[in-house]
Amino acid sequence: MYIPKFYKNENQEDIQNFIHQNGFGILVNQTNGKLWATHIPLLLEEKDGKQILVGHVSKLNPQAESFQDNDEVLAIFSGAHSYISSSWYDHENVPTWNYLAVHVYGKVAIYHHEQAVNSLKKLVDKYETKSKNPIRIEDLSSKTMREARGIIAFEIEITAIEAQKKLSQNRDDKNYKNIISELEKTNDTQAIAIANEMKKNR
Repeated sequence: MYIPKFYKNENQEDIQNFIHQNGFGILVNQTNGKLWATHIPLLLEEKDGKQILVGHVSKLNPQAESFQDNDEVLAIFSGAHSYISSSWYDHENVPTWNYLAVHVYGKVAIYHHEQAVNSLKKLVDKYETKSKNPIRIEDLSSKTMREARGIIAFEIEITAIEAQKKLSQNRDDKNYKNIISELEKTNDTQAIAIANEMKKNR
């Protein structure tokens, strides 16, 4: 993606935390001669000292079959975002949008069934931590777990990562602080999240 120098994020720890916190991504590739996108949760893991993404799609999803012929994919992770009115500046300018995003490029390798079930365990364990009565894949009946036969699980060997943190870094302190103040007045959760990110960033 296009990233002006002001907004490029190269802090690897920050990027990893972002993916962990915003794990519901968009997986994009070429499928049957056209661009195809699937909205799925993806886990960032470490394997042999390298970062990988792990996920799954339905076997009925045409994207699953396309992995055999074209293993190159793009995973897109989005964070908070908000409109920025130029009326908040002390000078005339155009409105814009502040946001956080990470693009991960890589190559897909398909899992066999046992690996697929193991990846499901990790995914469920991560998101069940906030449940009052968390479930575990290990406790589900064999009848229920037969549904796992209907997925294609995979890992993505990461070849490149691009991260953008567009938080009005090109503004002077006075305008920067005013943008934060105006965002906080909106009572919009996305706007307030961006205000908080701006506070941490400068």
